[in-house]
Amino acid sequence: MNNHNCDLLNQVLRAHGGLERWREFSIVRANIVSSGLLWGMKGLKQDSIPRQMTVWLHEQRASLMPFGAANQRTAYSPERIAIESLDGKVVAERFEPRTSFQGHAEDTPWDPLHRAYFNGYALWSYLTMPFLFAWPGVTAEELEPWLEGAESWRRLRIVFPDGIATHCQVQDFYFGEDFQLRRHDYRVEVCGGLPAAQYVHDYVECDGLLMPSKRRAYRRDSNGRAIDSQLLVSIDISDICYT
Repeated sequence: MNNHNCDLLNQVLRAHGGLERWREFSIVRANIVSSGLLWGMKGLKQDSIPRQMTVWLHEQRASLMPFGAANQRTAYSPERIAIESLDGKVVAERFEPRTSFQGHAEDTPWDPLHRAYFNGYALWSYLTMPFLFAWPGVTAEELEPWLEGAESWRRLRIVFPDGIATHCQVQDFYFGEDFQLRRHDYRVEVCGGLPAAQYVHDYVECDGLLMPSKRRAYRRDSNGRAIDSQLLVSIDISDICYT
């Protein structure tokens, strides 16, 4: 099934503000605060300082600041990850960064460039969803509904082309009766294929577009259920601004 014939996808896009409105902007900025077990698994420390995430909406490009020091930021693209000073001087960089994760297990330590790449592709994809699903080469297919507690959620299976850097090629998305996203399933390829179920809630509206402001990713068990005691990553998003 291609995207043009997927009625659920069309309803989801409309429920989040619509493609026409989305295409009026080129960048989204937001403050993020992250925590969770993943950072310790990777030998990293995570603080609760808000950071500004900048994401380009129509190209795979993102930047986080501060990163590592008050006067540093990241520069992400699928082909290159860099840490640079605010005046553009390169502190560290890595080309073809995805290859640096080959052979990694869940507890393989990450260096700062690993962390910067993970942040870049993950937040780029989160802040462009669900409009990312309408990109060229992305396909969508509706799966059978999923029972979550007392609710029945409709599901889309999204298959990303090789040219889009994301957690994994095939990912599943769950939507409520209002067609807003409720849950997102994937495997973290850069972390040994770790299975995750990410719940999203507390939607906010900005410039006519809607986005969940809270994301909570848990380890997913073999039955497809989230393990409540294993909160891998939490992200709080605020001060969203489109330009």
